[in-house]
Parts: sequence; C-alpha cells; structure tokens
Amino acid sequence: MEVAIISESSEDGSLNPAIPQLVSASSSLGGNCTIICPGGMGVEEAASISGVSKVISVEGDCFETYDCAAWSEAISPLIDGDLLLASSSLVGGEVASFIAAKMGMPIIQDATGIESGISVTRPIYSGKAIEKSKVSVPCAITVRANSFDVSPQGGDAEIVTVNQSSDVSVAVIKALSEAGEKLDVSEADIIISGGRGMGDPTNFSELFEIADLVGAAVGASRAAVDTWDEIPHSMQVGQTGKTVTPNLYIAVGISGAIQHLAGMRTSKYIVAINKDPEAPIFGVADYGIVASWEDALPVLKRELTALLSN
Repeated sequence: MEVAIISESSEDGSLNPAIPQLVSASSSLGGNCTIICPGGMGVEEAASISGVSKVISVEGDCFETYDCAAWSEAISPLIDGDLLLASSSLVGGEVASFIAAKMGMPIIQDATGIESGISVTRPIYSGKAIEKSKVSVPCAITVRANSFDVSPQGGDAEIVTVNQSSDVSVAVIKALSEAGEKLDVSEADIIISGGRGMGDPTNFSELFEIADLVGAAVGASRAAVDTWDEIPHSMQVGQTGKTVTPNLYIAVGISGAIQHLAGMRTSKYIVAINKDPEAPIFGVADYGIVASWEDALPVLKRELTALLSN
C-alpha cells in the first residue's frame, strides 16, 4: 500500500510531533510511506523517521502564507498512492478535505485507530460513542494526535524537491546549488535531454547551445525520437535506447514514462524541468522545477556557465 502523509511544522519551523505518529499508523498498515512537506519545512527531520521511504519538499511562493486552496493545488499533483494521511489539526483537516474533494475520494476525519482492511475507529456524538467503519482505497484519513505511538528516528529517506515558484530564476539557482552540495559540478559529466515538451525539434538547438557551453551531451526521450525525424534514434535515452549514469542529468520537457526512467534513473543527481506538475519525472528527480523550457533554459544556461567558470 502506498501512503502519502501531509506534513506540518511547528511555529519554530520544526516538524510537528504528530507526523512521526502518522508514520507509525502507516507502518501498522504495512504501507510504503512518503511524506510531503509544504514549503520545505521539516524535511531533514521527516527523512530521519524510521519507516519513511521518501520525502517530497514542495516549494513555492504560495507557502509564504497559509492559503488552503493554493496549498492544496500545489500538493495534490504529488500525491500518488492509496491512502492520504494528515493530522486532525485545523490545517491538516482543511488541506486533506480540499485535496480529497479535488481528487474525488472519501475522507474520514478525526480517526483514533486504523487497522488493515482499512478499518477506521473514531469518536462520534462528542465522544459518547465510538464508530467503526470500513473504507476502500483510495481515501483520506485525518488522525487525532497521540492516537499512535511515535515512530522512532534512525531513517534515511530519499529527499526529492519540487519547486513551483513563479520566479524560475530562484528555482534554477537552488537546483544547481543543491547539485553542487552533492557533487563537484565542475568535474561532472552532464547529460541534458529533451522530450516532446520541447514543442518542436528546432528548439533542441537550445539544448545543444547549453551543452556546448558546459561540455555536456544531449539526449532525447523516445517520444521525441518517435515524433520528429530530425531527432535521431542515436540520441534516445531509455529502455530501448541508451542507459546512462552521468553525475548530472537534466531532463527538459520529458514527462517521465517508465521506458525513459529505466535508462536514466541511476544518474547521481537528476534535475527535471516540466510545466506539468503531475509529470512522473518529478517522482525520480532530486530537484524538480515546474516551468516551461522557454522560461527555465535561459536561466539554466546563465547559471551553469557561471558555476563552471568559477
């Protein structure tokens, strides 16, 4: 079972104590747990919880102040699972309800127990009675604080960042900064690949221009190769093309079909640029930027050139 947990942070920016309890609830169901951190708050703490397989830091201008509709719009494309869990706080309950309505799935609020099946226990009539119901997935459940034990520390989950900032420059700079923390970009072998999202084969000239500046190779998705005769099959990265393992892989306008992911997911650091926030490529990218290639590539060219000239 795939379980997504919406994280919350305390006033000091640390992870809300209810989140390790939600992880414990997920573990009791045998769930594969992903924590989504709005605004990137508490990411490192979330990744250190035992039982967490992935943490998604979803960043953007909308998280500077709380707005349920804006937060839910940014978070919902990243939820890919059977069960959505959130705390029964005012924020958790409201965001989970909005997302559940948007995704067309039922929600049960204020649960105090969850068992495999999925059987949910919650108090009703001001606590005078206990209701036990069975629901089918996909569904959303909010959980009362202290209803489950705290999942211990000791985890080391993968951290993925998806940036939806309106200022693309900020997103690109941060992506390359995080890449620089993980690898020596000045000595990295780099592949920049384009997909059908590039719009036209002539636009691949933008990728070749960046590649020439930074000494990178240019690749393409199967969709691009199959669509345009101008993009040769020798450029294809994927299950029926080349399997590549560069230090830095930059995917531009590539949705991320399974066939393509098979050929590049072992890259050391992956940056994905796509205007579709629901693109599967964001699930394997270390850093995802929700933007069009027209907005992102000029900034990427400038920042990569500056970074490699230092």
